[in-house]
Amino acid sequence: MVRVPSERRLPLLVATVVLVALFAFLLSWVRWPVMSAGAETDIASLAFWTILTLIVSAFPVVTPRGSVVSVSIAPILASAILGGPTAAAIVGFIGVTELRELRREIPWYGTLYNHCSTLLASVFAGVVFVALGGDTLASWTPETLLAALAAGGMFFVVAELLAAASVALRQGRSLTAVAGGDVRSYGLTFIGLVPLAWLMALAYASVEWLVVVLFALPLYTTRSAYQSVVELRRMFTQTVRALASAIDARDPSTKRHSEHVAGIAVEIGAEMRVSESELEILEWAGLFHDIGKIGIPDAILLKPGRLDKEERIEMNKHPVKGAEILANAERLRLVVPLVKFHHEWYNGSGYPDRLIGEEIPLLARILTVADSFEAMTAVRPYQKHPKSLDQAIAELRRCAGTQFDPEVVEAFVRTRTARGLGEVSASPAPQSPEPTASPRQIVAGASPMAAPSESH
Repeated sequence: MVRVPSERRLPLLVATVVLVALFAFLLSWVRWPVMSAGAETDIASLAFWTILTLIVSAFPVVTPRGSVVSVSIAPILASAILGGPTAAAIVGFIGVTELRELRREIPWYGTLYNHCSTLLASVFAGVVFVALGGDTLASWTPETLLAALAAGGMFFVVAELLAAASVALRQGRSLTAVAGGDVRSYGLTFIGLVPLAWLMALAYASVEWLVVVLFALPLYTTRSAYQSVVELRRMFTQTVRALASAIDARDPSTKRHSEHVAGIAVEIGAEMRVSESELEILEWAGLFHDIGKIGIPDAILLKPGRLDKEERIEMNKHPVKGAEILANAERLRLVVPLVKFHHEWYNGSGYPDRLIGEEIPLLARILTVADSFEAMTAVRPYQKHPKSLDQAIAELRRCAGTQFDPEVVEAFVRTRTARGLGEVSASPAPQSPEPTASPRQIVAGASPMAAPSESH
């Protein structure tokens, strides 16, 4: 089997989706013309649903990692229910235009990919609705609602798979990890939008454009709910970052250490294709991994030279102290093991519990490599000449199997940081210099020779 080089997969995906979307639209136009008998769609109706979709698509919610969430699925599905697959395709393709596209903040091929993805999802949704008998508009029965639910499910599956595929290729992550994270985050909210679309179509058949008045509030509140969740998560992460900065501020030589560790850890996690929720845990753990140093006396923490035995023993207590500090924070419950075990060694000679190999949580093993690399390449009072990038990578590989998990080390070598492509960030995807389709569109709705592992 011929394997397509990674740098060519995204353009190939874009081209494939565009061609398939064009073919699907032509077939739909032949089989279900917009003005066909029984389809309650005329030019005015088509324009109405397109304008409504444009309005709700103009104000999407952008999540911290670049996903775009919109409630435009409701008017698109309503147009599919009333006018069939072709009407939905037209409404979906034109209606998902965003202000960011008009401002040219998204490359043209990304815009084309997003619009063609929505067109495909709309056609499939319309076909499912018609196939299940939902085209008998004279009978607004529970059967038509079930048909609408099935059509909505098809729309979400197609749109999500295509969005997740582009993100997975751009970030080198697993398709299941990307899609799974989206389903957990937005899947439940989506359920409420499908019956709403059915009701919008029903109301339009009775009162036409007044449907906007009837359903403006539900659409607005759904969008506001998305925004509130995103803002709460963003506020929480900003609070975590502020606390991490306060911790680092105790020692001027470690300024932004926690932020850099968090960014490297997330890059490694993405390379290892962990889930979206695990990337978030890695980010928070990186920011909080040294919180236990709050309890370390300044005489030890700020000592410019190497620590003696007693001082080292005291310093080595900081992972446990950090875990104790975070233990009562329910939202950070999953971060505690990473903070506690990020100084465990792969061969069992680390601290505090001398765990061996896979007894150490994978995310903690990732955090260990990130922390060690940052420490090796940063200037410290006791380290006036830090290691170069190549020297640090060589040291990580030399200690793979003793201090570090070999798989994690090799994953790190593939990251942007290891390739010297700029300063790290806890959200690596937006920094990629490679061509991108656009932000994804989710319409939903102790060894003396070991590498150093910290500043002391």
